[in-house]
Amino acid sequence: MTSGTGQVTVRRAGREDIGRLTELLHDVLEVHAAIRPDIFIPGTVKYTTEELEGILQDDTRPVYAAADGQGRGVGYAFCQLQQQPFSNTMIPFTSMFIDDLCVDPACRGQHIGQALFEHVKAEARRLGCYEITLNVWAGNGPAERFYESMGMKTQERRMEYIL
Repeated sequence: MTSGTGQVTVRRAGREDIGRLTELLHDVLEVHAAIRPDIFIPGTVKYTTEELEGILQDDTRPVYAAADGQGRGVGYAFCQLQQQPFSNTMIPFTSMFIDDLCVDPACRGQHIGQALFEHVKAEARRLGCYEITLNVWAGNGPAERFYESMGMKTQERRMEYIL
């Protein structure tokens, strides 16, 4: 896919991507901490280097990296293959869950998120998945609008009551 800054390629992430993945994970955490400071700790990241090394080797948890024409990481999608059903009242199927999708804030608006999402769709089809799912935090309007523009629809709502 071509963006305003040149060619963008999406590929399976590897160990060489850990530093950049960590930087982008930090960006995502800061967005979540701004939305929900009651549960997210600013200045932290979701995974340690060791945890990322394990995830990158796990075929049930593929991570896809988007790189610009110079090979610099400009986005990622952390995914998980999940077997359904949640209960015996559902038909069995495989789902591709997007746990995190992030584009470098300096590169947004260049269709990198779209390239990542299209790559995830192609991989999900290749792996025989029935659907792609994800969660979006209430208050993250830009993410909601992006996913809706990719054709996603609300499947269910998870609600909370804070004690």
